Amino acid sequence: MKVWVLGSGSSGNAILLESGNSRVLIDAGFPHTVLASRLATIGVAVQSIDAVILTHEHLDHARGACTSAKKWGWSLLATRGTVRECAELSAIPVHTFDSNSSFAVGDFSIEAVHISHDAADPVAIVATASGSGVRSAIAYDVGCVTHALRRALARVDILVLEANHDEEMLQYGPYPPSVRQRISGSRGHLSNREAGELARDCAHRGLSHLALAHISKECNLPGVALATVRDHLAGSRVSGSKVRVCAQDAVTGPFQASGKTASEQLLLGV
Repeated sequence: MKVWVLGSGSSGNAILLESGNSRVLIDAGFPHTVLASRLATIGVAVQSIDAVILTHEHLDHARGACTSAKKWGWSLLATRGTVRECAELSAIPVHTFDSNSSFAVGDFSIEAVHISHDAADPVAIVATASGSGVRSAIAYDVGCVTHALRRALARVDILVLEANHDEEMLQYGPYPPSVRQRISGSRGHLSNREAGELARDCAHRGLSHLALAHISKECNLPGVALATVRDHLAGSRVSGSKVRVCAQDAVTGPFQASGKTASEQLLLGV
């Protein structure tokens, strides 16, 4: 499996998963022209995308989904709550799914894990490649870490994880108190510290890549996020060299993991 982060941050989020003959986007938070441009930089034709799975309805995750689906024939999948809250989605066919459910899209087995965020029915995504058994997870706009999320992320090979803000930079940053409270609250975003703690909890020898995403331009710095998470991983089973920061305005990746043996897949229930 290959994972490309086409861009991640408050201006837009989109992540490409590739396995076998399947290409699936997790979110399409950029205008369709930007999505096409980012895909072109890695040699991917827009017509080759099979589907888009939306994690929630906020514009930085859904902005280009409807236009792209209509223009290029992409299948669109979202929770019922997401469809209900996004007026654009009512104008095109959408395959709905429930949070905390599993379903198949092409070569991928998808687990949609409900998360705490100020959206209608937001989810984190765990995708397992049917042939190799490689598991990738996308967890951003998390709010707070639940036991269900921690369990879902525990044995993944590639983890795209939110490290939105530095707590001190947020406290003394440009936002009014109400916005600071929203960001740091239980339905907001994970701080660097919280991301580091979750990464440490999920650390195991099979984790090949940890990609830090949704980094704030106002209340964070890539180097600060990287250092904080690496500090939390010190002494764990994951080397700090496996941690990278995802860009907002450029493609990051690919993150790639090799296939599992049959016994490993059986052990993990793949």
